[in-house]
Amino acid sequence: MRTPGRVMEPLRQVWNRARERWWVRQAMDIALVVLIFAAVAAWQTRHLPTGAPAPDFTLRTLSGEQVRLSELRGKPVVLSFWAPWCGVCKAESSTLSSLRSTVGGSAHVLSVAVAYEHEEEVRRFAREQEVDYPVLLGGPELMQAYAVEQFPTTFFVSSEGHIERAAVGYTTRLGLLWRMWL
Repeated sequence: MRTPGRVMEPLRQVWNRARERWWVRQAMDIALVVLIFAAVAAWQTRHLPTGAPAPDFTLRTLSGEQVRLSELRGKPVVLSFWAPWCGVCKAESSTLSSLRSTVGGSAHVLSVAVAYEHEEEVRRFAREQEVDYPVLLGGPELMQAYAVEQFPTTFFVSSEGHIERAAVGYTTRLGLLWRMWL
């Protein structure tokens, strides 16, 4: 009968030989970084209401139109909550514009400005960042309904109106697309 030590010894030798190869070490490093990234992302979004129906709202845009979330059903919705004083939100603004041009009419890309004192702050942000997507004016009640505590927080709402995924912090265009079409 083989003891566990005798069974494991050949595996250890194979593993040690494999680790001598540069591409195995690189693959291990990449896998570790991906694992850490996934763990941090899961931890950041642990309290967000994924899987639940998206809380409905009716908000005014900067141009004065009314937008009701439930009226957007039939297409996926990317809903990004941000604040005009948030530096990361500024960096992500062009990413949202890029996403909107990439998906065209197959999805709605909206942003909700929250945590601001005066509407002029939001207008200045939109002007300076050359925002070309709808900016909705939200408030503390909506932040609470969506459990938003950090900026930016982006929700991916299905065409049926359920929150499928969420992301906290800066997300690349590829990251947004990946989460949207998952």
